[in-house]
Amino acid sequence: MSARVALTVAGSDPSGGAGVQADLKTFAALGAYGTAVLTALTAQSTRGVRGVHVVPAEFVRHQLEVLLDDVQVHAVKTGMLADAGITRAVADVLGNRRRGPLVVDPVMVATSGDRLLDASAVDAVRDDLLPLADLVTPNVPEAAVLLGGAPARGVDEAVQQAEELLRRSGSAVLLKGGHLDGDDSVDVLAEPGATHLLRRPRLRTANTHGTGCTLSAAVAAIAARGASRPASWRPVVEEARDYLHGALAAADALGVGTGNGPLDHSFAHREGS
Repeated sequence: MSARVALTVAGSDPSGGAGVQADLKTFAALGAYGTAVLTALTAQSTRGVRGVHVVPAEFVRHQLEVLLDDVQVHAVKTGMLADAGITRAVADVLGNRRRGPLVVDPVMVATSGDRLLDASAVDAVRDDLLPLADLVTPNVPEAAVLLGGAPARGVDEAVQQAEELLRRSGSAVLLKGGHLDGDDSVDVLAEPGATHLLRRPRLRTANTHGTGCTLSAAVAAIAARGASRPASWRPVVEEARDYLHGALAAADALGVGTGNGPLDHSFAHREGS
């Protein structure tokens, strides 16, 4: 049986905690063969982003087309797309090529607070990319930007916003609740016909760099293992959250960097060694 292939379209993080580097680690940990198209180079560490060099949109298009001409991709995730030109180029290629489920992580701001998406690109994400997505995974601030409103202040408002994004985009929505208060971390999964509240005890750690990238990459890797698009995203998302929980729980032991440290994407390997 040939390898199941997952593709990430995202920016580079030299510290290895987020972006393409985190995605490829996650793909490998969950049994998918990882491929990648780079949208931007960042000068960043666990202390934050100090610079961004954006790849020209036509070269992002070229990377995607050359890869998809050769490799059968079983699932795709998008992360940092940087600007409107790249977003529209990616949407154009993915909308016209055979590929598996598309998971859109609408990356706008890094954990450190640094902006990773040009303001002009929000409309392109909303209008060109989301209609192609099978699942979109915004956090609370990103959902608010996509809807043009205020961030949810509690679970009830998060449910309303997830269902509104589902209605507008047509794609299932996993609204990540890490920004909400409470002893539990509550994510909202809204898909046609059902809305699920997914609860886990909140892990108290400062080492959360790359959590959003890792969760969306885990969803894509698990989806890539399937023979078809999931009838429901809940089992896929629950398995991805299990992986994220383990990587977060092991993060404090890594000791990488002096700022907002990364997750331990290889925690299962370390536990078994």
